[in-house]
Amino acid sequence: MIKPILAASLTLAAIGAASAKADEYGLATYYHNPFHGGLIAAHKTLPFGAQVRVLNLDNGRSTVVTIVDRGPFARGRIIDVSTVAAGVLGMRQAGVAHVRLERL
Repeated sequence: MIKPILAASLTLAAIGAASAKADEYGLATYYHNPFHGGLIAAHKTLPFGAQVRVLNLDNGRSTVVTIVDRGPFARGRIIDVSTVAAGVLGMRQAGVAHVRLERL
């Protein structure tokens, strides 16, 4: 009885680890956080302190941000990056960019 439970636990752990590293695609916007500066971002589910590489699919620029906040809460948006990160990604003029997120 213990072997099937152990096998199921290991399988679920492997699935969880694989999904945690899966890339996420969607729209990014930017915001100003008066409590944190620099290359930061808001994400709905990633843990605070997580490092994420954000690749702007519209122009090929990328940067690494740290998750410090929750959001965005607008439909279709997957991340809000700081104004500093938006500048590095080249999306401040447009305000919105198609991105790929890779958790590091």
